Amino acid sequence: MTAPLIAPVIPPRARTAAAGHGSGAAARRMPLAALPALPSVPGDVVYGIGRVDASGRVADRTVIGVLGWQAGDRLTFTAAAGVVIARRDPDGMITMPSKPYVAIPAVLCRRCGLRAGDLVLLAAVPGEDALAAYPIAVVDESLRAHVPFPRAEGSTT
Repeated sequence: MTAPLIAPVIPPRARTAAAGHGSGAAARRMPLAALPALPSVPGDVVYGIGRVDASGRVADRTVIGVLGWQAGDRLTFTAAAGVVIARRDPDGMITMPSKPYVAIPAVLCRRCGLRAGDLVLLAAVPGEDALAAYPIAVVDESLRAHVPFPRAEGSTT
């Protein structure tokens, strides 16, 4: 017994050309969604990530190097809104070590809630000769206040 043949479902060439596929006819394009304008990263700021060690030291060779701070330079540290700021200052109480790190004073670590092992976002502004250390908790709080975190559909948390 022989099985019946099933004819292939291939459209004839004439129909394809008439539909505009493969021919020189201009196809109608679907509109694209407009993307929102994204802010650009300021060119005068260099960012990096560092981890606070048990002595309050935070290192990032690139970020600290861009400031041009040298061993023996005096630094002044301040803190505001959970952010530690270091500036080169001839009257500063902290001396820049020979290695590329800054040692955040213990009192400022406590004031900003920094503990050993915490990550910080470092932002160097060479034009102002300043380095800011933003605890990741502060960065997270700022992000959540300005940009809603994408959630899975149906998520209630």
